[in-house]
Parts: sequence; C-alpha cells; structure tokens
Amino acid sequence: MEYLLKTKQEQEFIDITALVRETVRKNNVKDGMAVIFIPHTTAGVTINENADPDVVEDILAGLNKAFPRQNGYLHIEGNSHAHIKASLMGSSCNVIIENRELKLGTWQGIYFCEFDGPRNRKVYIKVFRYI
Repeated sequence: MEYLLKTKQEQEFIDITALVRETVRKNNVKDGMAVIFIPHTTAGVTINENADPDVVEDILAGLNKAFPRQNGYLHIEGNSHAHIKASLMGSSCNVIIENRELKLGTWQGIYFCEFDGPRNRKVYIKVFRYI
C-alpha cells in the first residue's frame, strides 16, 4: 500500500507504527512479514525507542553533529547532509508479524525519518503471509 505523508519540519521523525499495524489488520495477515520502503534519497526509516521523545531528539542532534548542514559538501543542491543521514538510516526495514501483531520490542516504534523537509513524501508498506 502507498501512503502519503506531509512532513512539517526540515528534520523530523514521524512514528508510523500505527500505519504499519493498520496495514497488517487490513490485509488480515496472521503470520508473515511487513516490509516498509521509503522511495526517497533524503528520507529514511528506522526502528527505535518510541516511549521517550527525547530519544528521537538525541538521535537528530547526534546526526546533526556528525553531519552538519554546511560542511564543504560538493552537491550543488546543498542537501548532502540529508542524503548521508538517509543512507545511514536506510530506505527499508522488515518487521515480523506473529499472531496478527508486529513483533516489535516493548519500547520499539517504526519511524519515517525526514532530513530535507518539509515535503510531501511516500511510504510503501507491503505485508506477506507465511505459507
């Protein structure tokens, strides 16, 4: 399924765990795999803690420290920092589905990672049944 997101900030993490759960429910998958794919070069996806919002802020602060907006990059568009951060996060992740539930850890959530917003973005979620 294709979903559209409208990001609001230059950099932000959006918790899309509920969106993935809803896709599992709509497809009536008991046991299988969910694949989340982000078709952008300046955005990514990650799984991390969703209990304390400070963790997301700390991740962004760490990425910004390691890869600041201005750092003598050659890319003419001026968003190389966003390309690097997206590459580190990755463009996809997989989550096991067991008994109609995502097999995430107690504190884990799935995040869309925006590094060059605000923009209109796409998220693809595909669920597969185990045979």
